[in-house]
Amino acid sequence: METTKVAVIGVGDISGIYLENLTKLFKQVEVIGVCDLIRERAERAQEKYNIPKIYDTMYDAFADDEVEIILNLTRPYEHFDVTKGALEAGKHVYTEKPLGASKEEGEVLVALAKEKGLSIGGAPDTFLGASLQTCRKLIDDGFIGEPIGFTAAMICRGHESWHPDPEFYYKYGGGPMLDMGPYYVTALVNLLGPVAAVTSVARTTFKQRVITSKPFAGKVIDVEVPTYLTGIMEMANGAVGTLTTTFDVHYNQQARFEVYGSEGTLIVPDPNFFGNTIYLLRQETGEYKEMPLLFDYKENSRGLGLADMATALKGNRPIRAHLDQLFHVLDVMTAFVRSSDKQGREEITSPYKRPAPMKKAQVLGTIEG
Repeated sequence: METTKVAVIGVGDISGIYLENLTKLFKQVEVIGVCDLIRERAERAQEKYNIPKIYDTMYDAFADDEVEIILNLTRPYEHFDVTKGALEAGKHVYTEKPLGASKEEGEVLVALAKEKGLSIGGAPDTFLGASLQTCRKLIDDGFIGEPIGFTAAMICRGHESWHPDPEFYYKYGGGPMLDMGPYYVTALVNLLGPVAAVTSVARTTFKQRVITSKPFAGKVIDVEVPTYLTGIMEMANGAVGTLTTTFDVHYNQQARFEVYGSEGTLIVPDPNFFGNTIYLLRQETGEYKEMPLLFDYKENSRGLGLADMATALKGNRPIRAHLDQLFHVLDVMTAFVRSSDKQGREEITSPYKRPAPMKKAQVLGTIEG
């Protein structure tokens, strides 16, 4: 089986599940090298996952003729520079979310990819998993009738009590919208289509945070980004709903994510996961019924979007976690701040078309067209 060769830039917390899946589950991807500013991390990954190469710098990875796709797993505020450098070196890129830390960064990357004739794919890829693909099929097949609206919320008290190095979540490129919003907005546009406008309010509730997790316990963080964002999203198909993301509130479970239709209501599971439970309420039953998951990838399958991208490039078909989606989601998320700043409705003009739904695989770990 022909494989696509990938180099990983950034071997932090999220890299473990990527490397586990890319080296053991997805059969059409081959990780040939890793790079991290802390070389010991790269060395541990090389040993654990039997990776042939360690690059001293990301530019060494960009210069490797064997590498076809750069997997950008750096911190959010670093995504732009790494992706831009890879594109300038002639490499396709798959990036962790978000595409960039601002709409302007996204615009530069979109233009550069088009100029170079290269592809950018990216996270989140949870929308390709069993839960959200089943939700999409239920909506597309009319189980809730005509979509009318939705309510979605990501509520937590922030990361400083558990993350080993949480400061970047409160700096440029961070905050609850750019951190967790990609899961919710990506799920919504895949279920309902493009966003037409956003009207919102954003605030920074606590100007400082104290880290209580090791190794930086006691360090005071100055918060530079909004940490409570709530607003109305108008979809191009006429549905209207609300989205809230916050790092300010104590909460012990997933907040509500519901899609309302003319004939029923769908309880969408946490879009940060691949295979959680779906419930459907129909007028005929008057109660919620658990729905079977109809697609592959119920477990944590991060890397699925990259595997799809690799097979798409080889097969000359569209990428599912495609650049227009990444930019549209970034445009929508940053619109929450733009709308709040101007105290008015922000129209979304970036183009977006839903990718093709997933197909059941004959062999798990191989991606069907």
